[in-house]
Amino acid sequence: MPRTILAALIATVALSTNASAEKFPSHPITVVVPFAAGGPSDAMLRILGERMKLSLGEAVLVENTTGAGGSIGVGRVVHSAPDGYTVGFGHLGTHVANGAIYKLGYDLVTDLEPVVLLPSNPMIIVSKNAVPAKTLPDLIAWLKSRPVPATAGTAGAGSGSHIAGLAFESTTGIKLQYVPYRGTGPALNDLVAGQIDVIVDQLSNSINQVRAGTIRGYAVTDTRRSDQAPDIPTTDEAGLSGFHMTLWSGLWVPKGTPKDIVAKLNAAAVDALNDPPTRNALEKLGLQVPPAERLAPEVLGAWQKAEIEKWWPIIRAAHVSVD
Repeated sequence: MPRTILAALIATVALSTNASAEKFPSHPITVVVPFAAGGPSDAMLRILGERMKLSLGEAVLVENTTGAGGSIGVGRVVHSAPDGYTVGFGHLGTHVANGAIYKLGYDLVTDLEPVVLLPSNPMIIVSKNAVPAKTLPDLIAWLKSRPVPATAGTAGAGSGSHIAGLAFESTTGIKLQYVPYRGTGPALNDLVAGQIDVIVDQLSNSINQVRAGTIRGYAVTDTRRSDQAPDIPTTDEAGLSGFHMTLWSGLWVPKGTPKDIVAKLNAAAVDALNDPPTRNALEKLGLQVPPAERLAPEVLGAWQKAEIEKWWPIIRAAHVSVD
């Protein structure tokens, strides 16, 4: 092919790409949440999406794609067109732990582009009301005294609730029998109904049921009490020193998405996080909004890699298997 024709083709493609980025978005954007509707991830995205659509000028739709600890939903994003119209929500479980548990058909780092770090969520140790323990030391003693392990709800192998359960087992020396669900929303429903015994759950998912008295909350896995649950002690205060875990979240797009589009999605998310009513709604759920200096795409990318280095050895040492 003559060089002049090749150069013209390259220029045409470049102009087309730039034009596509400039008019983005021109139709609704879908955010894939890899867990069931009604859970904490779903709630966060619906709050953010309502505000992001004002910045983007198009609707932000939430699609719940469940299964395999969230890995199916992440795969849906990986294999989507890199045009910014399919965005993936994820967290410590889906974008870190799953790589140590599942045989994924994609790479969690190289097949995705980070967009923004989202609010984080301390965990809370909760039980059904029929459990006789009233304090965390009493709960641990009750769990250790059982002839068979207590049942613990999770959102699947590698989910935040599962990782937190593994850490709880390691710290206390107890054993749990995990019951996987398609999200912690349905797991919480069964806890309220008394079908399972405990969950080490996201605070935003369980706090309203704790307030309502339908389940019992023992301690939050943070170094300070939550403003949304000031009467619930930290694990340090409750006698389980050093058991800390925060479930962070983020947004990703398929590898190869133009940087201008990533920047527009990032700006819309940052605007939403800085919007006082939106921020207030998130904080009411017990979520902690990242500081401004941690909202650039590269920060999420570096944090994800650091978390992989931290958690993969721990998960593999626990010999987590998937049937």
